Amino acid sequence: MRQQNYSYPLDPDWTTDEMETVIAFLRVVEDAYEIGAPRSKVLEKYRAFKKVVSSKAGEKQLGRQFAKNSGYQLYTVVKLASMSQKKIIKVADD
Repeated sequence: MRQQNYSYPLDPDWTTDEMETVIAFLRVVEDAYEIGAPRSKVLEKYRAFKKVVSSKAGEKQLGRQFAKNSGYQLYTVVKLASMSQKKIIKVADD
């Protein structure tokens, strides 16, 4: 488990609710790497996240910033959740 201090990549133009939505998704991504996260929760938080960050370009940019800060890949977690039937999504350590 990685214990780091880093900041979430947030847009100052977002409302408080939008920031909370993005942070909730980023936290479930962290969980998928660190302890495992329920597949249904990953997909639920991702759908809510996409309402805030609807463009692919915006998602990729935020994903790159988050990966640079944390080492965690949004794409990896979402891909695992969407392709797997497992109840818990856990990104294996390399």
